[in-house]
Amino acid sequence: MTPPAGLLHAVGHPPLAGVLPDVAAALGHPIAGRATASLDLPRAERVVVVLVDGLGWEALSARTGHAPTLRGLIRGGTPLAAGYPSTTAASLASFGTGLTPGQTGLLGYTVRDPQHTRPTDLVNLVSWTTSAGRPLDPQAWQPHQSVFEHLTARGVPVTSTGPGRFAGSGLTLAALRGGEFRGSNTPQDRVDAIAGAIPRGGLGYLYWGEVDKVGHHHGWTSHEWSEALGDVDAAIARLMRRLPSGTLVIITADHGMVDVTRTLDVAAIPALAGSSVVVAGEPRACHVHLREGVDLATAAATWREVLGEDAWVLTRTDAIEHGLFGVVEERNRPLIGDLVVAMTGTVALADSRTQTAASLALIGMHGSLTPAEVYVPGIVEVV
Repeated sequence: MTPPAGLLHAVGHPPLAGVLPDVAAALGHPIAGRATASLDLPRAERVVVVLVDGLGWEALSARTGHAPTLRGLIRGGTPLAAGYPSTTAASLASFGTGLTPGQTGLLGYTVRDPQHTRPTDLVNLVSWTTSAGRPLDPQAWQPHQSVFEHLTARGVPVTSTGPGRFAGSGLTLAALRGGEFRGSNTPQDRVDAIAGAIPRGGLGYLYWGEVDKVGHHHGWTSHEWSEALGDVDAAIARLMRRLPSGTLVIITADHGMVDVTRTLDVAAIPALAGSSVVVAGEPRACHVHLREGVDLATAAATWREVLGEDAWVLTRTDAIEHGLFGVVEERNRPLIGDLVVAMTGTVALADSRTQTAASLALIGMHGSLTPAEVYVPGIVEVV
């Protein structure tokens, strides 16, 4: 079936991509031509942005009993809409630049290698590796100025913190380059890094990935996920106690999550495997590249018939015209599948021809257009 317009455009919900451009304006340095989250932020000398990977608005709302700090804050918050696909690489690039996935070129967990020598060659946009082994330049792939770069060029101090392995990583260089990165491998170290840097003014950015990791392996409805949420909540409380009075704090996420109850395998469905040469993206948001000579209209009809109510299936042209990926630059069009398949409900679509057994066994997944995946917290507080 085709997706409803309300989900395609996240009607009534401001975009996650507008958070940092709004912050830049609050710091006195607006950045032209970027999204706005319409958060109506006050002018500020110091802003701290906390991004909790995988913390959807719906999941947080359902588990506030494990998060007393966030429970109080979410009452004054609003849901923000992550773009499509609702996944880390795409969302962080949009968050970091204020641009759409179609502009940044980060269009999923994996995309087909635009310089492929084999039709099955993929690029992983989280690890920044290629199945063909060729080197990648993240700054050439995503050439637009980040909001961090915009601010540092104007003399605004920017400090970001997250796991040490993120320093100079492909995703950092593509999405969040600019400013000073302080590797911090424990929640307390991250709090210390931002609390120590922010008194001088400017922007502090703090990333938490533990909630997403636990959700993938145990599901967001699990006891383990609630514990991870409680740990993040306690760290946020410590952070806010240590920030100077008057600091503007924004808490958000890159996407939500659903617990998958059924996984279909393209390789085990002849009608799907026979028409597709490779399936990129991820199990909730697939880029289907067709075999040479396969008729597009026939393939689209077949995929819609086989998947039925379990998926929204669009052609590349339809997806672009509907605004699914936002504005799409011409250089990025080939990264989008001939067919774009967004899963509904709690069903996943994997392809064991190219995906590992471990990735197919994940419980919590994201990437599609459902509210549980798309909507994330937009919490604004002045301490």
